[in-house]
Amino acid sequence: MSAPRTVVRHAPGKLFVAGEYAVVDPGNPAILVAVDRYITVTATATDPGPGAPAVVISTDLGPQAVPWRLHGDRLVPSGAQDPRLRGALAHVVSAIETVGRLLTERGLSLPTLSVSVSSRLHDNGKKYGLGSSGAVTVATVAAVAALGGLELTAGERYRLALIATARLDPKGSGGDLAASTWGGWIAYRAPDRAFVLDLERRLGVDRTLRAPWPGHEVRPLPAPKNLTLQVGWTGEPVSTASLVSDLHRRSWRGSASHRRFVETSRDFVGAAAAALESGDDEDLLHQIRRARAELARLDDEVGLGIFTTKLNRLCDAAEQAGGAAKPSGAGGGDCGIALLDAGAQRDISEVGQRWAAAGVLPLSVRPALEGIEE
Repeated sequence: MSAPRTVVRHAPGKLFVAGEYAVVDPGNPAILVAVDRYITVTATATDPGPGAPAVVISTDLGPQAVPWRLHGDRLVPSGAQDPRLRGALAHVVSAIETVGRLLTERGLSLPTLSVSVSSRLHDNGKKYGLGSSGAVTVATVAAVAALGGLELTAGERYRLALIATARLDPKGSGGDLAASTWGGWIAYRAPDRAFVLDLERRLGVDRTLRAPWPGHEVRPLPAPKNLTLQVGWTGEPVSTASLVSDLHRRSWRGSASHRRFVETSRDFVGAAAAALESGDDEDLLHQIRRARAELARLDDEVGLGIFTTKLNRLCDAAEQAGGAAKPSGAGGGDCGIALLDAGAQRDISEVGQRWAAAGVLPLSVRPALEGIEE
């Protein structure tokens, strides 16, 4: 059967429910949920005529298509480009390169292609903090692999996306990739990205996909029984990579405080996962409150700026309504999440009004039950 000429893939965004910061260390657990805001990647085979670029990438974040040529297994920009746009395309480029190496190892070749990206994870170029980098990487891997004639499992798509992302920033946990790949509520443990990259350099992409990744785990979790997930956007975009890098540079790592943070995080993440599995909503709320308190302790000790005025007001409004809330992800802006009684519509409405009065935009998002979609 011939390979398709055009492939379209949609990948959902994500939110961290619990376990931020600790999850960047291999083997530490976190809980994430995929959300129904999507990035769409369309890959189309193009004419490989003389002088044609190997890849042309266009995105709704920039006004022009960007051509690239192949230099070995790397994509090199053709001609002058806006450096900001090139940075925005880094994850797309790395995903294409990684799939290209796998195709070569399997005796195939990367077709000349155009890749078009459109996103509902931004607002006029400002990101919501819903995992746009992870979603675009997963969607690009899935679309380009299918266009090249590869049939991949969900686990292989995730692993390709992890390799592509780790080549850009090995400190990222990959939790966003897992949420975008599998969808729903998941428990996640990150692999050792340095180990994975070393394996890929020594053995190649294909053998790395099939090798054991110690410490890594993804398992589905049920949704809360009678709680609704509410999401508020502060309108203050923040770089997760920058905050995580800042934490890595500080002497806090390896200290007694760091060990306490990791141990406490493991405990409340494990308890929150157990509460989801048993349908114990009250205990789940308790664990989310513990997660907020531990992030606040970290913020007080290290001074990262995880909590902003808007995020504190978001959390306080949910607490006043009997719910539980916390920043989602690195904090410093982006989104906060709240779990509220699904049957208390008046409380839900009042929380939304308090958020709006504090300058927090309630986002109309729901958990995405499926991951990557055609």
